[in-house]
Amino acid sequence: MNIARHIALIDELCFRPFAAGHTSSNGDESGPGYHVVVLERGHGDCGARAETVEQYEKYRDALEERLADRWSETAPYNLQTVSLRTGQEEIPEPWASLSARARVACLWEAEGTGRWVAVCVADLDEADDVKLLGVATEIAPP
Repeated sequence: MNIARHIALIDELCFRPFAAGHTSSNGDESGPGYHVVVLERGHGDCGARAETVEQYEKYRDALEERLADRWSETAPYNLQTVSLRTGQEEIPEPWASLSARARVACLWEAEGTGRWVAVCVADLDEADDVKLLGVATEIAPP
């Protein structure tokens, strides 16, 4: 993992214009008010998957440490609570899809940008690769 490269990409997302409609390319997604990028992607069978999840959680924590120095420490954001709410209310993107892909996110309001930044490990879909995701959105978390 290249922390400096991931931080630079997250910084760029804080100022990148949003797409007018939903776009997707190589796992990255953009839409009105949000960007989701794949920072790392891991393949593997069940045994390797657990190791990949553990490694990506360490990567997420390392990014959290660096971003917390900038934007302050925050409590982990429970995406599973958001997932439970999707059956009862309209949850906006990117939060609805993130809650279907990850359990928890590190989350900050990026000062001076008008955007929220999240980093999470998407590992809930056993049929999909494990991914370390970076998110920038102007849509406040629900």
